[in-house]
Formats: sequence, C-alpha cells, structure tokens
Amino acid sequence: MTAIPTAVPTVIDVVDINRIMKMIPHRYPLLLVDRVIDLRLGESAVGIKNVSINEPFFQGHFPTDPVMPGVLIVESMAQTAAVLVVATLGAASEGKLVYFLSMDNVRFRKPVTPGDRVEIHVNKLQARQSVWKFEGKAIVDGKVAAEATFAAMIRGI
Repeated sequence: MTAIPTAVPTVIDVVDINRIMKMIPHRYPLLLVDRVIDLRLGESAVGIKNVSINEPFFQGHFPTDPVMPGVLIVESMAQTAAVLVVATLGAASEGKLVYFLSMDNVRFRKPVTPGDRVEIHVNKLQARQSVWKFEGKAIVDGKVAAEATFAAMIRGI
C-alpha cells in the first residue's frame, strides 16, 4: 500500500509567543512581537504588538508624552519578517541570527502610544539564498503609523 503524501500547509493561522521565542533569538525587552497571525509561507505575515505603558523605553521616550520609538517599530517589522522566514525555511533555521542589511523609504505617519495594538504587515519582495527583502507597514486602528522597505540576512543559512 502506497502512502498518500500530505500537503504542507501554506497558511498558519497563529504563531504564539512561546513559538516565536523558539523561532527567533530575541528576548524581553527587545522582543517586539507578541503574536503572528495569517502567516503565508514564503509570502507574508501579520505580527501583533500590544503596546503597554510598562515598556522600558517609555521611561525616557517621552515621560510626559509617551511615544514608541520609530526604530523599534521598524524592528518589530523585522522580527515579524524573521518569523515568516523561519516558518518558511523550517526547523533548521530556528534561533538563527538575522541582521538588517538595509532600510529604505522609511516613513513615520502617526505616533504609536501606550494602549495601541499594532498590526505589523510584512510582504516578501525577494529572496535569494540567505538575503530576503520585505515591505512592511505598522497599522494602528486601520491607519498606517509607519512603513519601510528593508532587507535582512539570515546568518548560517
């Protein structure tokens, strides 16, 4: 009797925080993605970042008018993209370091503040061996808060 091949799913509904921490090496206070939803292998993903006043950067940015630093919003895009890459490449890529190579067309449209739920949309533009290029958008309440095009390299792949 011949075994029937099972199809590899192309869509993963939810990647929770425990799975994210197995996939990428980031940890608090620099782990900036709480969950990944609607992950389409090799294509796109949506990360979720729940912004809390307890974030350590709010102590200095800015104490009387807390705003999430833009560089951390872009970092959350990169972490969401890293989860997409690891899910696409498989278990052998788990925990590998990912380095930014470039950031282009970075735009900050509106501040991200405590209480916001940021949806981080990343789409793969190109992948060549260990170098992947993405476009990303951080969306709060249906409005774009930040956007960027960026490339990253996975070390050891």
